[in-house]
Amino acid sequence: MNNHHLLLILLMSLINTFPGLTNLPAGAVDISGEWIFSVDLESGGHGDPTFVFKQQGEKLTGNYSGPLGDQTVAGTVKGNAAVFGFEFSREGETIKATYTGTITSPVRMSGTVEIGSENRGKWTAVKKD
Repeated sequence: MNNHHLLLILLMSLINTFPGLTNLPAGAVDISGEWIFSVDLESGGHGDPTFVFKQQGEKLTGNYSGPLGDQTVAGTVKGNAAVFGFEFSREGETIKATYTGTITSPVRMSGTVEIGSENRGKWTAVKKD
């Protein structure tokens, strides 16, 4: 196990021991970088997409790579709340995917996803080393 993994384990232990550590002050976290998501849809579908974010102030841009193809992402980060998404085309129809989440630490976040008007689910994400 390398030092990054040991540090991550230590940080996760501290957060579990002291839940107040996850109450991040507004503007304290920049989520720029690569994130590995785990998405579970209410319909039973599952995916593990990757997002690469670039944050400038409250503006969020980036890329999605996963079951819905490679997409350009746009959104916002306000305090510990993030909202981002993209549009993609399937069978001639434009569908919007919207992710709404809470940043719980500099390396973890979770939330809900809505894909079109009928697919909803939950997700968790971990920032890649």
